[in-house]
Order: sequence, then C-alpha cells, then structure tokens
Amino acid sequence: MPDRKGLLGRARAMRRDQTPAERRLWGILRGGQLGGLKFRRQVPLGNYIADFVCFYPRVIVECDGGQHADSDYDAARDAWFRAEGFMVLRYWNADVLEHPRETAEAILRAVGRGP
Repeated sequence: MPDRKGLLGRARAMRRDQTPAERRLWGILRGGQLGGLKFRRQVPLGNYIADFVCFYPRVIVECDGGQHADSDYDAARDAWFRAEGFMVLRYWNADVLEHPRETAEAILRAVGRGP
C-alpha cells in the first residue's frame, strides 16, 4: 500500500511526463472545453492514480497503451473506482491520437451530454 506522500509525488511526476496520447487527451479535456466538464489530470484516489477525473459527474477517463490489455491490476483498480461511484471510461492511446474528435464525442455520449 503506497503512502500518501509517495502517491502525490508519483502523480506530480506523471503530470510532468505525460505520454503523447495523454497530452492529446488533456488538450481536449482541460479547462472545461468538453461540454463544460471540469477535469483534473493524474489524480490520486485511494491507493490509485486516475489519468483524468471529473468529480461532477463522477467520471474517470483512462488513456491506455498495450501494457494495459487484460490487466488484473486495472480490473481491480476499475472495480475500486466504480465502488466509489465513478464511471470508468478507457480509450487506447492509438484511438486518442488517431481519432481525437471521436474520442471526445464518445466521452460526451457516455456522460449523457453528447448527440
């Protein structure tokens, strides 16, 4: 179980060293640009760090590379987030990079703000 200070330091480092897909997605999510939703990035929640969190509505958006395919860790993490009342949306890095508009539209649809 990571300590809070270590988790905060890790989240800070993850904000500084984002992947290209995370940078692209943050460009879509930041500043309420996407349907007025207020997202934060690399947020410690419990013993985990969520890529992007919007507290109203309670939604977490994860941007994943191939190492996340069939991950038991991610399944446990998602279960914990859901138990805390969050909807968890996962998008592959390639989809975010190649289809950013479609990714944004899918997020809006998932939270009931899209066409």
